[in-house]
Amino acid sequence: MKLYICEICGDAYIGEEKPTDCPFCGARGNFIKSANEAEPIAEIKAEISELSKNNLLETLGLETKANATYLCMAGQAKDYQIIKMYKRLARVELEHAIIVTKLLKIAMPEIKLEECFGEDIKNFKKTIELEDHAVELYKKFAKEAQETHVRKFFGAIMQAEAGHIELIRNYL
Repeated sequence: MKLYICEICGDAYIGEEKPTDCPFCGARGNFIKSANEAEPIAEIKAEISELSKNNLLETLGLETKANATYLCMAGQAKDYQIIKMYKRLARVELEHAIIVTKLLKIAMPEIKLEECFGEDIKNFKKTIELEDHAVELYKKFAKEAQETHVRKFFGAIMQAEAGHIELIRNYL
C-alpha cells in the first residue's frame, strides 16, 4: 500500500496505485503525488491579491450553492444510481468550497437550502447549466490569478467541473 496526496485538496489516498482522479475533490491524477512529493496548495503561505480573493469568494458562493442544489436533486431522484451520483457530486462541490475557505483562511459560511426540479431530466439540464457556468468562470479566474497556487486551483476545479458535464450528458 502507498500513500498519495492530492495537491489541490490536500487529502490523502491509500492504495496500491495512484487514483485516476482525486476521490475527494475530483482533481485529475496529475495533481496526485506520492506523499513525500506533494505540496498541497492550501498549505502555501503566499499572499493573495484582492482580485483573487474576490474570485475565490464568488467561487465559494457557487460551490456551496451547487452542493445544496445537488443534495436537493439527490432527494428528488427515485433511481438509486442517480441518488448516489448527486450525493457524490454534492460532496465534491463541498470539498471545493472547503479548499476555498482554507485558501482564504475563513470559516465555512452557512449553506442555504436550494430548490430543484422533481424530474431527473430537468435536473440533468440544470446541472449542465450550472457546470457550464462554473467552467467558464473558473477559466476566467485562472487567467486572472497572479498567484501560481490560485491559478492551479482554478485550473483543477475547472477540469473537475467539465468532468461533471460529461457524466451528466451520459444520462441525457
